[in-house]
Amino acid sequence: MFTASEKKRENIAEYILYMWQIENLIRAYNLDIDKIDSEIISKYTNLSEEQKKDLHDWYESLIDMMRREGVEKSGHLQLNKNTIIALDDLHRQLLADQKFAKYSAEFYKTLPYIVELRAKAGEEKSGEIETCLNALYGIMMLRMQGKEISKETMEAIAQISKFLGMLAGYYKKDFNNELFDNNKD
Repeated sequence: MFTASEKKRENIAEYILYMWQIENLIRAYNLDIDKIDSEIISKYTNLSEEQKKDLHDWYESLIDMMRREGVEKSGHLQLNKNTIIALDDLHRQLLADQKFAKYSAEFYKTLPYIVELRAKAGEEKSGEIETCLNALYGIMMLRMQGKEISKETMEAIAQISKFLGMLAGYYKKDFNNELFDNNKD
């Protein structure tokens, strides 16, 4: 909860990836708040009892949302989907505005990787931004599993990361009403 709030303010792409991790963590504990309390929340020795209660309530609300939205086994919460929709909207605005030529150039450098990833996705195609996020999340999972990642894949991930970092920076500026006021790339 505390990490999510900070990431949401500082880097929206990292926030989404973090929230996807939290969804999978909750699934790993079978949506059982008691297990999450004993295995996760209780381990935070630096938190006050009030902060632990807030963290408990946050996890409990996410569990409730996952149940209500039918994403207990897979999929993403609507609040995370809405964040991606907001990123997609900003992405389209930036591409349409000639004042953001650097952003457009970075996107077109990334586009071949997006096309390749979407071709590999088969029937489960996502939008451009979600495809990039899925790629980063997949690499995170491979690293956590200690699996080897090819040089070519790492080159693609570096470009995708650079592109998403730029989009996240613009998102932060837009959130603070600083993006379209100054119209500087």
